[in-house]
Amino acid sequence: MKYSVVIPCYNEQEVIELFIERIRAVMDGLKDTYELIFVDDGSRDATLALLRKQARDDKRIKILALSRNFGHQAAVTAGLKYAIGDAVIVIDSDLQDPPEVIPEMVAEWNKGYKIVFGRRRKRRKEGLFKRVTAFVYYRLVKKLAGIEIPKDTGDFRLLDHSAVLALNAMPEHNRYLRGMNAWIGMRQGEVVFDRDPRAAGKTKYTLKKMCKLAGDGILGFSNKPLTAVLATGAIMNVLSVLCAIAALICHLSGVAVTGLVWLSTLGLWLTSILVTSVGLIGVYIGRIYDEVKDRPDYIVADRVNF
Repeated sequence: MKYSVVIPCYNEQEVIELFIERIRAVMDGLKDTYELIFVDDGSRDATLALLRKQARDDKRIKILALSRNFGHQAAVTAGLKYAIGDAVIVIDSDLQDPPEVIPEMVAEWNKGYKIVFGRRRKRRKEGLFKRVTAFVYYRLVKKLAGIEIPKDTGDFRLLDHSAVLALNAMPEHNRYLRGMNAWIGMRQGEVVFDRDPRAAGKTKYTLKKMCKLAGDGILGFSNKPLTAVLATGAIMNVLSVLCAIAALICHLSGVAVTGLVWLSTLGLWLTSILVTSVGLIGVYIGRIYDEVKDRPDYIVADRVNF
């Protein structure tokens, strides 16, 4: 039995050595062979140097150094491509998702589950904005995506080798791995845990990156935004016809129609709907453009202990 642990890293020099200490203690306790695949996503601090130092003393520590910052989902994708374990665990290095939960995931995997995801019960020491946006985000994606994406889950999960092969066979470039995990089906279980605050350093998931991830989740798995725009356009057309009929009735009844300002406002409203529709269609076309270019999701500049 062999386990692979995929760990994306970006500017985590403050916490990386503590993470290695804790993850090794957990994996040693499983009494099976394992590899720790650290994917350095173009870090600009000492993260890569610290990883190289650790890898010299422990050949189970393997490093994929990407040529630049390609993003979290690309880094996880790179790790999954190189993982050879019977089970693959994906976990971030900031210690918000505690490594000590991994044995519980393994226990569920041994029951026959092909994917075991970690569901967050509490978010300790996170601000109101973060908690509210996370609450809205997971429920919005579930509502719009058209597939059952588990609420309050991140990328912390265990994947059977068969699930990894299925993910690696999916060619899209704007990857939303949480949705892709749900899409492939298979028998899925969960482990509930309390999410800890970062052990050190600052979050690398900015509001911009969170918005992009949300967009990938919605646009990559649903055409409902296009349907909503179409429905809105149809409703506006009906309202326009009703307004025209009302104006005609008023005119025939001898009532003066002087709603120029109101009509101007309605015109601006219709124009905004049109511009929004064109913009939304442009977003989908842009995603098609990315797929047609077929560029790699990442470039590996260096490998250590592979």
